Amino acid sequence: MTSEPEWAGRKRYVLFDVDGTLIDAVSNQRRVWATWAERYGLDADEVYRVALRTRPVGTFAQVAPDRDPGECLAVLHELEDEDVRSGVYAAFDGASELLHGLPPGSWALVTSNYEHRVRGRFLRTGLPVPELIVDAAAVDEGKPSPEPYARAAAALGAAPEDCLVIEDAPSGVRSGLSAGMTVWGVNGATAAEGAHRHFADLREAVPHILAWAPSNPPAGIGRPA
Repeated sequence: MTSEPEWAGRKRYVLFDVDGTLIDAVSNQRRVWATWAERYGLDADEVYRVALRTRPVGTFAQVAPDRDPGECLAVLHELEDEDVRSGVYAAFDGASELLHGLPPGSWALVTSNYEHRVRGRFLRTGLPVPELIVDAAAVDEGKPSPEPYARAAAALGAAPEDCLVIEDAPSGVRSGLSAGMTVWGVNGATAAEGAHRHFADLREAVPHILAWAPSNPPAGIGRPA
């Protein structure tokens, strides 16, 4: 069963993860971590397995505990920035239609990446950029903490029950659920991980997301701060 709020005249919001949800960046992430691992003489597959479960600083602590984490992070940032400039990116099928179909001010991005990289990827894939992006620099605790999604809702002036989270990863699903929001999984986040609904891919979810967020909500309610 889907846990969906009643319309009740209130504006509703959609909060999107980015990598793996709207933009196919798996190969880019794997390549960046492989290059990083090579620089430190580490096994790329093992490093990537750890990186999928933790934030970068946590990854460094596990795979390179004898290295300066600040240096490790600087190298990773250098590689990620270069990938934004030169890597090949593609938006998932349906992403452009979906984002252009949502009312302005009714959606935001909640990412574990950094805003300048998100903007660079959106520019290269032709996706519209929303008014609000909550990135890694905006929070003290990343996903699966509820902080990223809770912060986005607060900035939008939205109650958690009026927010729909779209995620592809278990940590993001847990983040949205612990923030008290409706969570739908796409592109691999299975129902077993707690999402209220699961769609095999973003394209399948598009009409349902657009139906959840009506195109003509009442004006003046819950505008971004």
